[in-house]
Amino acid sequence: MKIVIDKNIPFLEEAVKREWQEVEICPMESEEITPSAVRDADVLVVRTRTKIDESLLASSQVRMVCTATIGFDHIDTAYCEANHIRWMSCPGCNAQAVCDYIEEALDEYLTASPVSGLTAQRSCSEAVLQRSDLSIGVVGVGHVGSLVAQMAERKGLKVLLNDPPKGIGVSLDFIAENSDIITFHVPLIKHKLQTTNSSPLYGGTDGGFEGFGSTFHLCDEVFLRKCKPGALIINAARGGVVDEQALLASDHPFILDTWENEPHINPSVLDKAFLASMHIAGYSVQGKRNASQMCLDAIAELFRLPEINISEYRYTASTGTSAASIQKGDSAPGWLSRISDSLKKDPTAFESLRRVYPLRGV
Repeated sequence: MKIVIDKNIPFLEEAVKREWQEVEICPMESEEITPSAVRDADVLVVRTRTKIDESLLASSQVRMVCTATIGFDHIDTAYCEANHIRWMSCPGCNAQAVCDYIEEALDEYLTASPVSGLTAQRSCSEAVLQRSDLSIGVVGVGHVGSLVAQMAERKGLKVLLNDPPKGIGVSLDFIAENSDIITFHVPLIKHKLQTTNSSPLYGGTDGGFEGFGSTFHLCDEVFLRKCKPGALIINAARGGVVDEQALLASDHPFILDTWENEPHINPSVLDKAFLASMHIAGYSVQGKRNASQMCLDAIAELFRLPEINISEYRYTASTGTSAASIQKGDSAPGWLSRISDSLKKDPTAFESLRRVYPLRGV
């Protein structure tokens, strides 16, 4: 049995080599995962950078594809299911990390640019809001959105929810018209998701994502025109959820972690962003550990292999660096501004900065 993995997914290589000695594991950079490289593989474990479709899999013997990410729009799920290739994503794996990102984004924004007199004063590493009449609209109330809503309530914000598939909250128009801050936490779906198998090994189980229909450009010119003047837009979901050209043409401040056409991002959008980062909102040690564990659990179930508990494995960089010498991720107040400054200095470094980003929580 052979497993091809993206070498930037931690824990997997060491765990498989130790626990499944009969399994061949082949770590590769995402660009090295090509049709010839996967031809004799049984399993692929990838990130969002690898497009899983007929052009990659047609001449292979791959039986299962795991993406160690929440999102799965890089997987042609219809092709996989039509060809009896199991696929799975990892819903909720890095939900807390993304919530922490949104909290830092709010703290930095409200500290630097008070809205309607509202300010954020840091105390014990938390921002304490000095007024409670600011509204935040949370679009998508799955694993991430629900945590963001709880965090915002603790901070004294009035929380408006929108999640039609779950029958939760108010309309998208109401969110636009009544929110001072709007944050998106939906998957990127360009067409209604067709899932023919309800097994957990066919996709994630985040409570009805398919009910959104298309979420491509959910935040578009029409939506932005309905928004309150100066409302802050945050997208740490998927790049295509927000129409960046419409955002650029609007007067709305915005914070982006996910972008259209990653890693080739629009420098004009980057320049105008209040804060920007290179798709690292979910990059925490625990988030990565959760994703790796979910992938291993699914592989073990399908191929009837012994279960692996990776909690005993320390985070080790893919370069082979010892765990003891790994640089700790920056989590001191202002860390998002420091990331933003680095990215704005060189937009072409998006992918290289992302690749070497020290995971928060190390």
